Amino acid sequence: MKKQNYDVFRSYLFKNIDYIGELEIPILHSSYLLPNRLISFSKALKTKDYNQWVHFYENDETILRVWRNPKKYLPILKKFYGVISPDFSIHRNMSLFMQIQSIFNGRVLGNYWQQNGIEVIANVRFNDSRTYKFAFEGIDKNANISIGSLGCLKKNEERKFFVAGLEEMMKTLTPKNLIVYGSAPEEIFDRYKNNTNIIQFPSQISKIYANKVI
Repeated sequence: MKKQNYDVFRSYLFKNIDYIGELEIPILHSSYLLPNRLISFSKALKTKDYNQWVHFYENDETILRVWRNPKKYLPILKKFYGVISPDFSIHRNMSLFMQIQSIFNGRVLGNYWQQNGIEVIANVRFNDSRTYKFAFEGIDKNANISIGSLGCLKKNEERKFFVAGLEEMMKTLTPKNLIVYGSAPEEIFDRYKNNTNIIQFPSQISKIYANKVI
């Protein structure tokens, strides 16, 4: 009986990926298309409304299953207009290696989906200045990119790091279109509107709150 080989490292994910820099961060080119609507990954698994884009601005427990079993979710994601690459967490209390790994994994999945015919917009996640070296590498300048602001603006300390990181990102990448999932306060984002088209999508939490107020 022939012994079956098991791909422990999921080598199929790393085919035809180009890397950049001494950390060898995967390069991810963003789609030229823009999302009309966004739906979270967890809700995308239950809907039949495929005329929208899937985002991964959810807790890691929810989205890590995509990394663990990419092939399982590929047929589902292919039904939608496109996806925003995964937003795995990079917290300051995580080791720098773990933060790099989060960025790396999100880029690898983005490449895998692109190679399977899915439109992908690159998500950019940054934190303190240590992350700038790898958070912006491998992303095209003057392109479409996406960020999530959920949980980054309420506390003064988190807001400080977000504002500084956003400034560095805009200076480094000069995006043509910036998709913001979550709040996009004028006092933070208005300064960039002369050079970048900012497209804001409210978070699911804010939608629920708005409905309750109404």
